[in-house]
Amino acid sequence: MLTGEGMAAKDLGTKHVCFKCGTKFYDLKKPEALCPKCGADQRQSPANRPAPEPRKSRPAAPKPVEPVVPAEPEEISEEEELETFDDEAEVEEDEA
Repeated sequence: MLTGEGMAAKDLGTKHVCFKCGTKFYDLKKPEALCPKCGADQRQSPANRPAPEPRKSRPAAPKPVEPVVPAEPEEISEEEELETFDDEAEVEEDEA
């Protein structure tokens, strides 16, 4: 039984996967994580860069709002008004 085999990964530092060639390696606790196969500095990885800000487009032109004109109440002619008044008077007489 070998002891310390499971502990070896902790002593090797942080595990990386090279963004250029895909090689898996440990950084050996060094400040610069350089790929041992192709020499790429992992700090230059596109995954580590912040996403570019979306381009600001020009805001849409506001749509012109048509003013709302209130409808004028319809005028009741005198004849209709008298008919309505006569109908109300007949209803009152029937109820009495």
